[in-house]
Amino acid sequence: MAPHSAVSVAAADYLRSRGHSPGSGALHPTVARAFAPASTTPPRASAQAAEPTIDTAAPPERPRARTPEAVAPAPQSYAPKRSPATSCTDEISQVEPLGLAVTYWGVGGADAEPSHDVAIRFTGSRVEVEGHASTEKVGFDRTLVVKSRPAAGGRFAATTRIQGIASGEWEVSARRIDGGADSSERQQNSVLTARTALLTYGPAVRVWSWPALVAAGAVVALIVQGFLLSRMDANVAAAVAISALSCILGYIGAKVWYLILHRRPISTFIRAGACIQGFLLVSLGTLVIGGALGGMDVGAVLDATTPGLFLGMAIGRPGCFLAGCCSGRPTRSRWGLFSSDRTLATRRIPVQLYEAAAALLIAGVALAAVLQVDLPVGGLVFLGSIAAYTLVRQGLFLFRVDAHTRRGRLTVSLICCAVLIGVLAASQVLS
Repeated sequence: MAPHSAVSVAAADYLRSRGHSPGSGALHPTVARAFAPASTTPPRASAQAAEPTIDTAAPPERPRARTPEAVAPAPQSYAPKRSPATSCTDEISQVEPLGLAVTYWGVGGADAEPSHDVAIRFTGSRVEVEGHASTEKVGFDRTLVVKSRPAAGGRFAATTRIQGIASGEWEVSARRIDGGADSSERQQNSVLTARTALLTYGPAVRVWSWPALVAAGAVVALIVQGFLLSRMDANVAAAVAISALSCILGYIGAKVWYLILHRRPISTFIRAGACIQGFLLVSLGTLVIGGALGGMDVGAVLDATTPGLFLGMAIGRPGCFLAGCCSGRPTRSRWGLFSSDRTLATRRIPVQLYEAAAALLIAGVALAAVLQVDLPVGGLVFLGSIAAYTLVRQGLFLFRVDAHTRRGRLTVSLICCAVLIGVLAASQVLS
């Protein structure tokens, strides 16, 4: 055997051990012949020696190992089908968690004082549930009992909020089950689209109006305070800085006051409401302490703060009316306005607007006193204004849904009257 034939056979044996075959790729002719079975027919002699050939084909690629990463399928995650947003409102409406504001429209009973509460059953189901996540709600059944009864003969809208639901359209049914409606209006059907829970409120509720108007009122209050302090011998920059800090702390105090008054856990601090009493107590206390530490005339600073304070309250209080807090009782009076307490929208006594008008009047009187009256003692304008505002507020509690106790209201009103009389007497005696 020729030496090159021995080498070819050895190479062929090696390739067989590696799993190759003649059809697995281009091989050198000499090696390929070694794979062929032995033939008894001698090779035909050629007249001319074959020219050597060079195989330029790439060697067969070695198969790669199959790793778990290459075999395992990609993880599947649920992505709700939503239409692309075309505006800022659409972007906000797709923020999780999603919810619905389901409303039942009805008419109050014929009696001036209904003998029963309004009870409404709301049911709903998602129009298309294919592909939804297992953790999302695709149906609900809720009964709403309205304690704040609508005015007799007046139209009303009762709303309940459903949160943590799947995206998409929902078929909703609202049925009155207390027997206070005729058969024509007992059940109402509608199709609603899930939106972010921040926007799910019923009719006559504009929840963003409250922070917007309160912030605007705070800015106006600081501007008026700075203007009045510039007419005095006072450190305007320091006083305004302390007042700005007092507004921030006052907001926290208003939240804490609300939690204590309604016995809510601290975990609901962000979602909780705010009470003006807590704001006044904390903000004015911060202003007094800060002014005293800064070596200012605390009485003069309080007097200069009073007009702006009540002007800011006159601007911010309509935000409560629009946002559905501090609501008045339902009424049939022509002076009533259609508004909501975030559950029942009907004609109500607009106590928030009455309080805003009273704050505006107090602000005007206080501004005239600061600019035109030479007061013998600082702080009298502040004390008189606070007493007058508190007295008006106690009277307006009679027309609110959440009216306070009669004994406490009477005690506070008597104290306010005593303070007003004392302020008027002191201004006359000391002048």
